[in-house]
Amino acid sequence: MSQPDIHTVTFGRAAPGLSVKDIQAACAFYCEVLGFQKVFENGNPVGFMVLKKDAAEIHLSQVRELARTTTNAFHMFVDDIATFYAVCEAKGVRIVKSLKDQDYGQRAFVFADPDGNRVDVGQRI
Repeated sequence: MSQPDIHTVTFGRAAPGLSVKDIQAACAFYCEVLGFQKVFENGNPVGFMVLKKDAAEIHLSQVRELARTTTNAFHMFVDDIATFYAVCEAKGVRIVKSLKDQDYGQRAFVFADPDGNRVDVGQRI
């Protein structure tokens, strides 16, 4: 019998899971400010949601005792980072690192959601 080989397995879409204190407030931020749509929720009261925009998906889980972090929760690519950055600035999103060209071949910036989850956004240059 042959051993299983991970190289024969194709990986599909991956979606980051974010812990948030107030799931309704987090949903409002990602939907109203960043254009995501809620496509699924679970629990009574709701404790889990799936948000989607184009190919991007975020899974929100409510955690009442949330510890803040200074690491990025996830990275996402966009096709027009200048416009995305301008929208974030116009809507008062907390920018952690300003938009700039990086030596690793991306134009990127980092923002924080209302719970302090940091999101690194990039566009290949």
